[in-house]
Amino acid sequence: MNAPVRAVLVDLDDTLYPQAQFLELAWRAVADRGAAHGLDHVRLLVALRDVAAEGSAQGGIIDRALARVGAPTDLVPLLVPDLLAAFRAVRPDRLDPYPGVVAALESLRARVPVAIVTDGEVGGQRAKIAALGVGDLVDAVVYSDVAGREYRKPHPRPFTDALWLLDVPGCDAVMIGDRPDKDVAGAAGAGMRAVRVGTGEYAARADAPRTWRRAATFADAVAGLLPLLPRPDGSVAGQAVAAGQAVAAGQAAAADQAVAAASLVRAATEP
Repeated sequence: MNAPVRAVLVDLDDTLYPQAQFLELAWRAVADRGAAHGLDHVRLLVALRDVAAEGSAQGGIIDRALARVGAPTDLVPLLVPDLLAAFRAVRPDRLDPYPGVVAALESLRARVPVAIVTDGEVGGQRAKIAALGVGDLVDAVVYSDVAGREYRKPHPRPFTDALWLLDVPGCDAVMIGDRPDKDVAGAAGAGMRAVRVGTGEYAARADAPRTWRRAATFADAVAGLLPLLPRPDGSVAGQAVAAGQAVAAGQAAAADQAVAAASLVRAATEP
């Protein structure tokens, strides 16, 4: 299905930048707060990294890390809210996008409207976009948590909200993201095509059944979409080829008709 693309939606974490950058800053902040409560800073930091490496989306990372360092069980209910607050308060000054991301976003936005669709605590996600310096390279940002955690991807709402903001139907839009269970499945549920990129924590996970395309990186995904995007004159490469073929076919048909007409004239006038 190579229909023209009139808008592109983009995931944030592990699609535009390696989320491990942010998590390292966050775990250090949590370990600092834990040390203020008398916990061993180094042991807690190592435990946080190890638990997160088992799957950062599983939840309960701080609780499990506290258990690994032997935090008193009666203190854990008191520690977790404060350590979680330290995590949520992290506001990085700078995050580095994957190579080619900025140029790819610029190429996209020169041709079609672009929106970021992201899950997570709104303040933290907004800070990540600012630290990456990509806020001015998109037309809209949809934070699913504004509607509620129950609307996180793969729920179709954040996708349909983005489509509404860009004023484009799902059949004319493409989602680019790293998670088959969230980005690809959610986009498919909203009637969109989805390109799955092989970056980040979930790179080794199998593709979702409705994956339209796969690309190694975000920059590669955009490069593959360019032939389907409108040109500055509003045309699309595939459409231009088809139009050229139609014109050529029309010209050939006209020539055939002219030859046939000439033959009829000769037949009518020759003795």
